[in-house]
Amino acid sequence: METLIALAAGALLIALGMRLIHRLNAQHDARIAAYHFSDPFPAIARPPGHSHHTPTGQASRRRLTGTWP
Repeated sequence: METLIALAAGALLIALGMRLIHRLNAQHDARIAAYHFSDPFPAIARPPGHSHHTPTGQASRRRLTGTWP
């Protein structure tokens, strides 16, 4: 009898854990669906000073360190 109760309790805990994981996954999927991954106007939405740098602009801002050619 004790074995049957232990098996029933274990099955109940597994079922509750599966239900919890299922609900958390659904909540996570809803958050992902609501979040927009790209800015429609990145130049307008990005704060000043946080724009993408061009390769030539990055090279001109580099500071020389060391004496090797």
